Amino acid sequence: MPATLIAEQVLNGLQFGVMLFLMSAGLTLVFGVMGLINLAHGSLYMIGAFACAAVVSATGSFWLGLAASLAAAAAAGALVEVTLMRRLYQRGHLDQVLVTFALILVFSEGIRWVFGAFPLYLDIPPLLAGTVPLPGGLDYPLYRLVIIAAGLTVAAGLFQLVSRTRLGMRIRAGESDREMIAAIGVNIRALYTAVFALGAALAGFAGAVIGSITSVEVGMGEPVLILAFVVIVIGGIGSIKGALVGAILVGVTDTMGRLLLPALFATFLEPADAAATGASLASMLIYLLMALVLFLRPGGLFGKAA
Repeated sequence: MPATLIAEQVLNGLQFGVMLFLMSAGLTLVFGVMGLINLAHGSLYMIGAFACAAVVSATGSFWLGLAASLAAAAAAGALVEVTLMRRLYQRGHLDQVLVTFALILVFSEGIRWVFGAFPLYLDIPPLLAGTVPLPGGLDYPLYRLVIIAAGLTVAAGLFQLVSRTRLGMRIRAGESDREMIAAIGVNIRALYTAVFALGAALAGFAGAVIGSITSVEVGMGEPVLILAFVVIVIGGIGSIKGALVGAILVGVTDTMGRLLLPALFATFLEPADAAATGASLASMLIYLLMALVLFLRPGGLFGKAA
């Protein structure tokens, strides 16, 4: 198997992992700080993608579309938190699951009513089109490299936000003892709204940037949401570092499994059978990885043990 093909798939896995980080970072913040299970997080990813597609279609500017994705997802997240989530913080997880599952249906039907049932397509902006020559003779798409760089930049910014700013101090304190920080005068409702809107904006950003690689369609967020839950379980609930490491592990494991397993089975199966068997087992690898991590570290790689 050519080394350039392996290197390309490693980069693809890193790009996939960075996208999963943008999804899971907001999800782990919301769950870690608020203790809230938000199944509708994937819908915020979808809202960001559709907002970007709509603005690009109207203006022709991908950058305006990117800004619109952040604004639309953050606004939707803040609205959901203010109108619904505040009533769920003291309720059980079953109530949270039911309400946020209902939100998935509401958002999906709303998007279908506004944009229709057919997928939308985003073109890669001309500035980021083309490939970049890398060592070893590999030409890799510039847009995917920019996604990797943007995701790692966001990760660094989140680390700084959580560890070195006043807002981050309040977020960490809210995760540890929300009653105490409310007692010393911190507006806990405003803090929760800000955290929820930040997580929603990250999800919307992920939807916008990935829309130029795949397509923008109703229900696109749910498969990614499942993987985001796998990421935060592997990395540890409430840990930004865990979300980044877990996302990269999941992304690279999934991508390399889809490359290597069919090739492995091709040595003793027919090509069609090898491809089908390898693809089926590759889709299981990330869950086997999750099971292994939980067996060794029940709280996740960077989380607290139960």
